[in-house]
Amino acid sequence: MSAPAPPRPPASRPAPPAPQPGRRRVRWFAPLASGVAVLLCGAPVYSLVQGAGWLGHAVAVVALVVGVGLLLGRLHGALVAGAQSVAALGLLTALFTDAALLGVVPGPGAFAAFGDLLAGAGPQVGTGTPPVPGTPEILFLITGAFGLLAVVVYAVTVSARAPAAAGVPLLAVFAVPTALADQLLPWWVVAAGATGFGLLLLTREGARRQLPAGMVLTAVAVVLALLVGSAATAVGTSGRFGGGSGGTGGAIGLNPFTALRGQLTRADDTELFRVTGLPRPQYLRALTLRDFVPTSGWQAGAPGPGVPLTGPLPADADPPGEEVTVGIENVGFRDYWLPLYGTPLAVSELPEDTWAYDRRSGTAYTARPRREDGWQQRALLPAPTAEQLRAAPAGPDVDPAYLATEGVDPRVAALATEVTSASSSDFDRSLALVDWFTGPGSEFRYSLQTAPGSGDDALVEFLTVGRAGYCEQFASAMAIMLRTLGVPARVAVGFTAGTDTGEHRSVGTSDAHAWVEAFFSGYGWVPFDPTPLTDGRALVPPYVQQARDQAGGPDQLGAPDELASDRLPDGGTDAPAATPPVAEPQPGSPATPEGSGVPLVLPLMLVVALLAGLVPAGVRTFHRRHRLAAVAAGGPAAVRAGWEELLAESADRGVPATPSDTVRGAARRLVREHRLDDAAQDALREVVDTVEASWYGGRHPAAGELTAPVQAVRTGITAAGRRTLRETLLPRSVLDRMPLGRRRPPARTGHGSASPSG
Repeated sequence: MSAPAPPRPPASRPAPPAPQPGRRRVRWFAPLASGVAVLLCGAPVYSLVQGAGWLGHAVAVVALVVGVGLLLGRLHGALVAGAQSVAALGLLTALFTDAALLGVVPGPGAFAAFGDLLAGAGPQVGTGTPPVPGTPEILFLITGAFGLLAVVVYAVTVSARAPAAAGVPLLAVFAVPTALADQLLPWWVVAAGATGFGLLLLTREGARRQLPAGMVLTAVAVVLALLVGSAATAVGTSGRFGGGSGGTGGAIGLNPFTALRGQLTRADDTELFRVTGLPRPQYLRALTLRDFVPTSGWQAGAPGPGVPLTGPLPADADPPGEEVTVGIENVGFRDYWLPLYGTPLAVSELPEDTWAYDRRSGTAYTARPRREDGWQQRALLPAPTAEQLRAAPAGPDVDPAYLATEGVDPRVAALATEVTSASSSDFDRSLALVDWFTGPGSEFRYSLQTAPGSGDDALVEFLTVGRAGYCEQFASAMAIMLRTLGVPARVAVGFTAGTDTGEHRSVGTSDAHAWVEAFFSGYGWVPFDPTPLTDGRALVPPYVQQARDQAGGPDQLGAPDELASDRLPDGGTDAPAATPPVAEPQPGSPATPEGSGVPLVLPLMLVVALLAGLVPAGVRTFHRRHRLAAVAAGGPAAVRAGWEELLAESADRGVPATPSDTVRGAARRLVREHRLDDAAQDALREVVDTVEASWYGGRHPAAGELTAPVQAVRTGITAAGRRTLRETLLPRSVLDRMPLGRRRPPARTGHGSASPSG
């Protein structure tokens, strides 16, 4: 026989207070899911940036946003979003500027530094070939974007409770890198994005009751999407998903930036080209760099208006040289740039109207990365003599941009003048700089790691403090030093001559190189190599060797007039095995610039993780103090706060209330499960009577009237047993998916006739 329904409270009696709009209790699952979804859907960024430094920054800012949301979850959604934005701004300040007050508060110069970082990121994004180096500018852009995305997704998922709508910004962050990548991304990137969005959908009301079925459907959908996507490639690309290498399909491109900071990781040597018809070792140039930015190094500017590469090619006045026809078989190179030898006179065996040639920069380019099977080039290999270059007149027939030195530290110009003080011509100045970097008495050494400096100018640090680096740094330094001396110069990026196999020259990733080209009127761009290579790949041009022979000085240490790899041991001689060459920067390999803030991310992530672990306990302490203060104040709020605190104390010790519990039913559960003593039972009976009198009789307690009984019940509950460490750090009343503050007022069972001990 069921109990009669309780009488309807009179209209004049106040109903239990309803939750205030906009002050929703945060559930731990939804905030965490929003952060994980942002990181999973941001996985395609790996295809745009070298190295893993960006991931550390992204994890740090997303964890910070989620942690702040959990800590301030009871506040209005707009206030939470504002606090998260301020916290993310503080992290950006700490990582990327020196203008921080107390380490994280933006100082007067912080926003100016932000503007400089954004301004520096623009050219890198506009002209860079993915994956671009993880420079401070790029990392700042990525960290800010992930922080903004995390705030938006948190607001939509948690505050607005519309997780499905969060798919719109997540789709944007997933689609942009995917569209910029020239290859289909690997399967795990697609799976990560689908998993992230599926995780958000599980935060909907009632969604987790259907968790098993939802997991099965999501898994089936992801598998079908991967299978169909791998088989059908009608949109955007011509290949299937790549393998474990990240979807590059084996093709490798050149990074057009040469930075003065950072280090490059190496991979196994991969063959890229097979060259036939080349009479002597030559540089294979892919592109040239004209613009020098002191804060980020040399950059490839936008190519000028070009002419079709397969059509008639413009040429300057014919310099002395040898005309040859070279065949280039492409084994594994894919890029925006087509490597060429010397001065191209004609290029064939390529699709028409696909490649363009810019005579000013000496580069062939296309709108999208391509991998051609091969091409044939008719080229002029310049061969001026040392005397001809010494006698070359200084003329205005070159773009003034190749003389720009804006922003270069005056110490660089002073050092260049000192090194070349005994030189009387532009050629001799160029030769003096080469010998300063590579000669027997040079203090510079080749290394894949730059020596750390203490200043802000990487160029000055390299020239005066570190004196160790790889080809990009040596070429970058010499080119800018030549400019300070009035010699037009640029940096060329491409490959050294490779290895002579007898049938062809094999050029691979370990031959990737950067060198300097100086302009001489009547002879065009003439290469010089300031990198002190000792691995047999160094190439000394004939005019450089002629000048050294004329001066009677010693040859460059370890640098013959031809590649050491071209010299074969005499028959019958047991030649010792050559020391494996130190690999030049492999195209596309990741770089982690110094000063980018990456080392700082690790301790910051640890601090954020520790703070996030303390958030639930902190929220519980805040709730307890807030409720006990309301109990002491009296009135209707005291009743609700006192009852909620008792239920929370019980839930924290593993005895949560259920939605079907009445006030007296919940009281019986407290007595039974916590084995309350007589004093605690009497206090609980008093609390129950007060709750019923307030909710159904309109009689509210005076200030302080309910404090003693509530405290007595809490003491009885806590006396039943100590909480475990897990219960202390992760109180169930905070993590419970059913917010206690939203329960309907429980019905009475017979006007208070049932005793708590019942």
